Amino acid sequence: MSNSRTTMVAKTALDPKYADQAWEKLEHAIHQIYNHNDSYLNFEELYRSAYNMVLHKFGEKLYSGLVTTMTAHLKNISKSIEDAQGGLFLEELDRKWNDHNKALQTIRDILMYMDRTFVQSTHKTPVLELGLILWRDNVIYSSKIRTRLHDTLLELVLRERTGKVIDRGLMRNIIKMLMDLGSSVYQEEFERPFLEVSAEFYRGKSQKFVECSDCDEYLKEAERCLDEEMERVTHYLDATSKAKITNVVEKEMIADRMLALVHMENSGLVSMLRDDKYEDLGRMYDLFGRVPDGLSTVRDRMTSHIREIGKSKDPVQFVQWLLDEKDKYDKIISSAFDNNQTFRNALNSSFEYFINLNARSPEFISLFVDDKLGNGLEGVGEEDVEVILDKVMMLFRYLQEKDAFEKYYGQHLAERLLSGKTVSAYAERSLMAKLKTERGCQFNSKLEGMLADTEISQDTTQGLSGSQ
Repeated sequence: MSNSRTTMVAKTALDPKYADQAWEKLEHAIHQIYNHNDSYLNFEELYRSAYNMVLHKFGEKLYSGLVTTMTAHLKNISKSIEDAQGGLFLEELDRKWNDHNKALQTIRDILMYMDRTFVQSTHKTPVLELGLILWRDNVIYSSKIRTRLHDTLLELVLRERTGKVIDRGLMRNIIKMLMDLGSSVYQEEFERPFLEVSAEFYRGKSQKFVECSDCDEYLKEAERCLDEEMERVTHYLDATSKAKITNVVEKEMIADRMLALVHMENSGLVSMLRDDKYEDLGRMYDLFGRVPDGLSTVRDRMTSHIREIGKSKDPVQFVQWLLDEKDKYDKIISSAFDNNQTFRNALNSSFEYFINLNARSPEFISLFVDDKLGNGLEGVGEEDVEVILDKVMMLFRYLQEKDAFEKYYGQHLAERLLSGKTVSAYAERSLMAKLKTERGCQFNSKLEGMLADTEISQDTTQGLSGSQ
């Protein structure tokens, strides 16, 4: 009985001609799908035909036939795209790409059983991926399309950069097509040449602007260029290009020009610092912070500028100038330089440098104190007195010759006390307390005794006057 059953199975094996007939039916269907004439097709019957071919070991015939048929169609599609003139080129490419994807999805549905079994067992490329590869090789890599495609895309980018309006939606579709074909396709066919021409464009633009613009105008233009490229990424470039195009603009517009910008006569960093241009300084800080050594370039120029002007001040105005400049640069660092600690360190270093460059700084600071405590603080409230004394202590900390300051301070204090010109006993005690806290055991305790003796003497005098 079992032999009889085996004989029956063998007799019902697929007719050898069936495979050819089934393939002819499927091939015809593929043609109709590509020609948008598939509404009358019986998809259930087509699926069954493909299923039987795979089931009866004709999977290779089905797969190779698919490759041959799709390739033939794509060569015709390529010719249609090649023939498109002018601006119609990208429109035709986009339209044919959409048609190919729709056809590919339908074909894949019909050949789903082959995709799940034969393709997997033989390690062949799945239908959808196969369709992308064939499109790439027969359309995008066509000798008459390949160069024309990236030339057209780059020309549109250039037009937009020079103020023209382009079809961003169409650009987005074409860029996405390249990415769908694989990141390597996108990179080779568009991104690499795009970055190359972008570098050339911004190199020329920066050269032109640095020659004919002030520093603040140049920085605004660099900021605008960066914003435009970010907008370009948002509208049609792939997100993976964001960092790369940003680096190009930063290098050409900022990194390669930062020394020229910082040192630009009448508008560079020194001019901005001198004229308190906080907005421009903040823009320079933000832009230079994007490139290697950018902030150190700004910081070093600021440091050298402060040291230069510190050398040239009239000694009479020296201390008040120190305090005013310290306030000025504290505000610049806070408002424009994001309160950057390295800038604060550079500022402190600069002040320490030129304070100690002047051998008479201890005397000048003591004379400033003498002026304030003698009559300069008359009518000033205690809070404001503390502000002034804290600023004095700030300068004191910069001094390397602190003993010299104490010597002058003691002499001037004695003169004030003997002449009775001290305007505020509170201010005298407060400054002395601050000095003692700062100096610790090194503080000259005789100064405290001198002040205490004077206060006792004044109290005694007032008591005697009262008793009379």
